[in-house]
Amino acid sequence: MLCITSLNVSTKVCAQCTATNTAFQAGESLNYQLFFNWKFVWMKAGTATLTTKNGMWEGKSVYQSHLITQTSKKLDKFFLMRDTLECYITKDMVPLYYRKAANEGGKYYVDQVKYTYPGGKIHLEQQYLSRRGETSNTTHDNTECVYDMISMMLRARSFKADEFSVGQKLVFPMADGRKVESTTLIYRGKKNFKMESTGITYRCLVFSFVEYKGKKEKEIITFYITDDDNHMPVRLDMFLKFGVAKAYLSNAKGIKNPETSILNK
Repeated sequence: MLCITSLNVSTKVCAQCTATNTAFQAGESLNYQLFFNWKFVWMKAGTATLTTKNGMWEGKSVYQSHLITQTSKKLDKFFLMRDTLECYITKDMVPLYYRKAANEGGKYYVDQVKYTYPGGKIHLEQQYLSRRGETSNTTHDNTECVYDMISMMLRARSFKADEFSVGQKLVFPMADGRKVESTTLIYRGKKNFKMESTGITYRCLVFSFVEYKGKKEKEIITFYITDDDNHMPVRLDMFLKFGVAKAYLSNAKGIKNPETSILNK
C-alpha cells in the first residue's frame, strides 16, 4: 500500500502501489545546466542529464531511468562531483531497483536497493559501499510503498496537483543503501518562471523536499515542474553542505504531451 499522509488535515489516503503514468514516455531526455553559489558568486558548474528508456528486469519490460551529474573541469579544482543514479520501475510505476554511484569531493560511495513484493508486502535488500571500501548489508520490510529518490520523482510527476492545497504535506518512506526514513514533500503553489538561457517562461508547480530535526524544518530540494500533463522538472534548487546549487533545463527531447505550460514562444 502507498500511504500518503496529509498533515494539514490529519487524514491518510491509501491506494495500491501501482499508478498510471500520465507524464513521461520511453525516449525522454532532459538536459540541465548546473550552477553553484560559491562565496556569493554564481558559477556555471557542470551538467546533468535525466533519461528514461525501455529496459528489461527479470524478463519483463520496464522503465529504466538514469540521472547523471558532473561538474565542469573548472569547478573540479574546488569540488569534483560525478554522480550516476539508476532506477528500474514497472510500467505501472512500482520500484524494482535503485543504485547511486557517487564521487563527491574525490570520495566514492555506492547505494543499492532491490525491491521485492512477497505476499503483497514490501521487502528491501539494501547495500552500502562506504568511502573506505567497507560494504554493509541490511533488509527492510514494510506494508507501505517505499521509494528512492528517482522512483519517487517519476511517480510524483503523475500526481494530480490540482487536488492539492498550498502548504499540503505528503509523507512517504524513502530508501537508500543503509536506511528507510520518512520524507516530506510540501506543495508550495504555482509560480511563473523564466529560463534565462532560453528566454522561455513556464507556468510551474513548486514542491519542496524537507527534513525535520525535532520541529525544525530543513529544506533539501525545491523543484519547479511544468503545470501541464508532462510535469517536467525545469528548475531544481539544491541546498547542499557546501552551498546552494541550481539546475536549469536547457534542452528536452521525447516529451510525451503538448507543452501547454509555455507562456511565450
